Amino acid sequence: MPGYKRVVVKLSGEALAGEQPFGLEHGTLESIALQIKALAKHGIQTAVVVGGGNIWRGVSGSQRGMDRAQADYMGMLATCINALALQDALEANGMATRVMSAIEMRQIAESYIRRRAIRHLEKGRIVIFAAGTGNPYFSTDTTAALRAAEIEADVILMAKTVDGVYDDDPKTNPNAKKYETLTYIDALNQGLKVMDSTALSLCMDNDIPIIVFSLLQEGNLALAAKGEKIGTTVGRE
Repeated sequence: MPGYKRVVVKLSGEALAGEQPFGLEHGTLESIALQIKALAKHGIQTAVVVGGGNIWRGVSGSQRGMDRAQADYMGMLATCINALALQDALEANGMATRVMSAIEMRQIAESYIRRRAIRHLEKGRIVIFAAGTGNPYFSTDTTAALRAAEIEADVILMAKTVDGVYDDDPKTNPNAKKYETLTYIDALNQGLKVMDSTALSLCMDNDIPIIVFSLLQEGNLALAAKGEKIGTTVGRE
């Protein structure tokens, strides 16, 4: 399989809920695990960053009057639950995995150490990054950008429930236009929902391309990792 050698897959917490409004859906976890397994089988070093929005969103907590830092820490713990669930699904399908947490919790996960993460990837293990950056006020999008830069990933694969980046919400506007390619600057200036601005700026500064695609169709993750035309590609030009 030609394409990228080392990738960061960004999964939203909502993606793990499947058709449910919240929580974890076993069939969806199984499907995602099999798609990730397909990458590993072809020698692509794969790291995964998971969100926690299917359990708790720090921003919504703070909007209800909760201290923002406290709400964000709760969100980080939610990502740990998702990371462990994904680890279980991957290991049930025969994959060697490591969960690495930005917040120390030795009983359930390794502490994140950059060189150790790279070594796990070189040995063919799937690395799941949990607990965001370990700091409040940063999203898991920013975690994906930061970890991708640290481990020198070739690309960030943004797995979403829509098949790319649009100029409007395609679920409510049937005339929304889909972009095949975008520059970082255009995505920032137009406020397009690729990543939050901090994450997008970090990708731009480190020249990390982003591919936004739908995870709902089986095989799309492998197509994106192969470098085939799928979804929307965000990059320098």
